[in-house]
Amino acid sequence: MSLYLSLLLISVTIPLALSFDRKVGFYRQWKTLFPSIIIVGSVYITADIFFVKAGIWGFNNVYLSKITLLGLPVEEWLFFVLIPYSCIFIHYVFISYFPELFLSDFFVRVFSVILVIIILTLIVLNYDKTYTFFNFILLIIAILLAIFDRDRLLNRYYITFLIMLIPFFFVNSILTGTFINGEVVWYKNSETLGIRLLTIPVEDIGYAFSLILLNLQIMSWLQKVNKSSRKKNQ
Repeated sequence: MSLYLSLLLISVTIPLALSFDRKVGFYRQWKTLFPSIIIVGSVYITADIFFVKAGIWGFNNVYLSKITLLGLPVEEWLFFVLIPYSCIFIHYVFISYFPELFLSDFFVRVFSVILVIIILTLIVLNYDKTYTFFNFILLIIAILLAIFDRDRLLNRYYITFLIMLIPFFFVNSILTGTFINGEVVWYKNSETLGIRLLTIPVEDIGYAFSLILLNLQIMSWLQKVNKSSRKKNQ
């Protein structure tokens, strides 16, 4: 088994095993979770294919299986299923066990505006860096959509994302070369800000933030659609 696949399976083992926990009942979210993963994942996979062909990033065959699809290793395809599953599981566990813990609307608005201004500034100053530009554009879109969402996702997501960063740093640091010889995923430095946390490009934090937030937003929308349909059928 490849190192990349091993890391993915380690990441999803506990969330999958605990999906039937009575208090969380995460399996009940599958109806909206998997369609969301397909919708959001298709955007990121499309960009992924482009980036690999353009040489903006790539993969080290030493740590991969030999199965590829459209130029991407099968592990990369699985990444957009297993990692969102695990992270969204963390989000739901948090809101199930700490339902009263969320940020105020005022803080979320102010923090979000400041964050968007900072990201916009970085985009303007680094518009020629493809990976930076792509990540930060998606990040702004995700934040703005969430700001105007009546479900107030950001009130909890800013907290749960900090929790998600713990497994994120473990998995992504290994993927980008910490603790191993070389790396599983490499990046063209001229297409990034060149700032790394351990071996992780700082853009990857924004990448993870928007990937999970967009999934949660699609799930929220699908839940509303399903609820509306049930009411009409009653």
